[in-house]
Amino acid sequence: MNQLFYAVTTMAAGVLACVAYFYVTNRLLDRVFLSKGFTGAQASRNLRRANAIRPWLFMAPAIVALAVYLVYPVFESVRLSFHGRDGRAFVGLDNYLWMVTDGEFRQSIVNNFLWLLVVPALSTVFGLVIAALTDRIWWGNLARTLIFMPMAISFVGAAVIWKFVYDYRSAGNEQIGLLNALVVWLGAAPEAWMTIPFWNNFFLMAILIWIQTGFAMVILSAALRGIPQETVEAAVIDGANGVQIFFRIMVPQIRGAIAVVWTTITILVLKVFDIVLAMTNGQWQTQVLANLMFDWMFRGGGDFGRGAAIAVVIMMLVVPIMIWNIRNATRETEGR
Repeated sequence: MNQLFYAVTTMAAGVLACVAYFYVTNRLLDRVFLSKGFTGAQASRNLRRANAIRPWLFMAPAIVALAVYLVYPVFESVRLSFHGRDGRAFVGLDNYLWMVTDGEFRQSIVNNFLWLLVVPALSTVFGLVIAALTDRIWWGNLARTLIFMPMAISFVGAAVIWKFVYDYRSAGNEQIGLLNALVVWLGAAPEAWMTIPFWNNFFLMAILIWIQTGFAMVILSAALRGIPQETVEAAVIDGANGVQIFFRIMVPQIRGAIAVVWTTITILVLKVFDIVLAMTNGQWQTQVLANLMFDWMFRGGGDFGRGAAIAVVIMMLVVPIMIWNIRNATRETEGR
């Protein structure tokens, strides 16, 4: 109850603080550039100045938050990556040279590469297929709602749910894990799925695919509905069947939306952390870059320099994709 009370109090205080900030700043702005009492050019000039400043009052809290929690950490991480364990002694490129020779870092790179190959592709494909199918059935809205629901669950919450799917009890005991219960019912022996090297990465990926398919479905469903009906009707008149219409008429017209969905999920995959931490904590060869960074920065490693160097690598992988994504989305918007 105490935690609930603190959470509600914090949310209420935050909302009231925002209301108070916007009310007070706008009143001060109106007082400074008071148009009453002035006539002609002076009143018009004051009004223009107030209107020019007012949007910045609304953006100021977000700008400050971005500067404190995003811009500053970026520069500080880059600085720390050239320093030693305690972040004081300058070591040059030693942390980056260590990464090249460290086996766990190489394993993390390989695992992240596997995630990049599988998760964006399957999430986008499943989302596209489901978006197309749910538009054809009368209960499509209900189906979309059910598929989108995992998006409302945190990654840690999703990991807890899937722990029960993959749960393992030794042979002879009743299996409460859904997957092992099915395996035993089929007459096979239960498995500790999370401890099987290489394949356990795919079991973890299934969780993120389950979550992100709903996101892909919503975006691509909107894109499919934006396709001009005339092109589909023309294809039908020319004798195209459903499969040909889907792959040769519809998909090419929404390739921009597909690219945005693909790259958005790719950025998320490069930063994946919660699922691995909650399910395996990076054990059994499931380590990924974000989890490795957390280990070195805050846990057993306790090395700010190496942790920051891994963070810089993650940033270097994410930023180009993010820039391309933003440019592509802007181009699509301007094209419409």
